[in-house]
Amino acid sequence: MTQTRSNSLASRIAAGVGVVSIAAIFFSLGMWQLDRAAALKASLVSATTVDEKVVALESIAATNSLLTPDAINRMVNLSGHYVASYRAPDQVDGDGKVGDWEVALLQVGTEKGILVVRGLWSERLLNPDIAQSMLIDIVGELRAHQDGDRADNSPGIISRLDSAVIVGATDLDLFDGYILARTESHDGSELVRTRLSAEKLTSRIPGFYWQHLSYVVIWWLMAAVVLYPPLYRRRVAS
Repeated sequence: MTQTRSNSLASRIAAGVGVVSIAAIFFSLGMWQLDRAAALKASLVSATTVDEKVVALESIAATNSLLTPDAINRMVNLSGHYVASYRAPDQVDGDGKVGDWEVALLQVGTEKGILVVRGLWSERLLNPDIAQSMLIDIVGELRAHQDGDRADNSPGIISRLDSAVIVGATDLDLFDGYILARTESHDGSELVRTRLSAEKLTSRIPGFYWQHLSYVVIWWLMAAVVLYPPLYRRRVAS
């Protein structure tokens, strides 16, 4: 009899531990989903907000290294010489319009370089007098490099806005990302052409904010469902 009672007690303890463990797992999943919702909301803000305070490029970025999150979408100024020009096909602007863009490689100093989106490819001849010897002053938005190809790399064409695709075509040490030019000037005279707005970015965290919150509710309900039957049976028995 004593042995039977001991086995029964051990079984109830094991069952209780199992129920509590499963409920704890569901509760933890709800907390994880809640954190994902908060991270999604924060990333949406950082992906679409541009800091309009203009700073020097080299104060927030360095060559041969990835941009830090704090550097992305910052307004920067810099000066240099255009040493190459490329067509970037099938780019999408902030209004959702698809077009080919003119992207130039700007040499900064003697050893550094960064890609600069100057404007539409169709307007590339608006400033025919620009030469490599001319020092160009630029104010623009520093953007993270693109991940997906929009075309095939070929002479004069780059597949995406990413310094990695031109590493083999230059000896310069390249900055990560690219600059979306707001203004270009030479000796105080602005180079006038249509300036492009940035494509609206989305968070890299999948899903929607309210979707994550709904999963939080589901996980916690499942935890409650696991805990309720044992508690109910105990209450009925008492």
